[in-house]
Amino acid sequence: MLRSSHALVAMLAIALPSAASAASPQSFKGEYTVSFLGLSIAKSTFSSRYENGAYAIEGSVSAAGLAKLFDDTRGTISSKGTIAGKKMVPQVFRADYTSGKKASVVDIRFANGTVTSTQVIPAPGKRDPKSWVPVSAGDLASVLDPMAATVVHADSLDQVCGRTVKFYDGEMRANLALTYASKGTISVPGYKGDTITCRMGFEPVAGYRKGRKALNYLKNKSRMMVTFAPLGQTGVYAPIHATVGTQIGTLTISAGRFEAVR
Repeated sequence: MLRSSHALVAMLAIALPSAASAASPQSFKGEYTVSFLGLSIAKSTFSSRYENGAYAIEGSVSAAGLAKLFDDTRGTISSKGTIAGKKMVPQVFRADYTSGKKASVVDIRFANGTVTSTQVIPAPGKRDPKSWVPVSAGDLASVLDPMAATVVHADSLDQVCGRTVKFYDGEMRANLALTYASKGTISVPGYKGDTITCRMGFEPVAGYRKGRKALNYLKNKSRMMVTFAPLGQTGVYAPIHATVGTQIGTLTISAGRFEAVR
């Protein structure tokens, strides 16, 4: 249950308006729904603030609809850090959530973009050294947490795709490769305008069990598409829509609100 709840938190983090480098304070709000086969299974709301080269993001996530009958997961997520040039430099990430009556925590601390400590409660069980790929110190250098990994700093929409993001969720280290797919437009409360869609490739690096079917599917067969839109005039682009193919169907993450607030 821990791993499935942890995965939900990481998945919801994909749909997140995040950091902006701004001389004056700027705030953003996003509301998202995660659906499967047309049925809502989770909801999330995030608010973020950026001031003097620093960012702070807070959010809530919860299971919704029929999913609550099987895994009533709900919790809060927070992320803080600084912005150096066009790079996010996380300092701390924390997720506190419950699944039924079971409480869990993921706490990651950073220094200069490198993970210095990870706390997961309850602690993971013993790993089989024959099948488990351990995380090394080198794997944790210059990585982003689940929130910071969702946004892109770029000079224009045309430059959003064509990059690889190093992602760490407290257990797994993976690379997310974004390649150009298409351009388009979208209209949701708070935003109407141009978008760009990237295909997202998934490459597990460490912190996973070899031969796991779900991961092999994400790596080799899944079709994952992420559509980005600009956060005002900040030069930051955040997901406004995403689809993730799984072994049993496609997850869709859609923004119901995507706006700058003052």
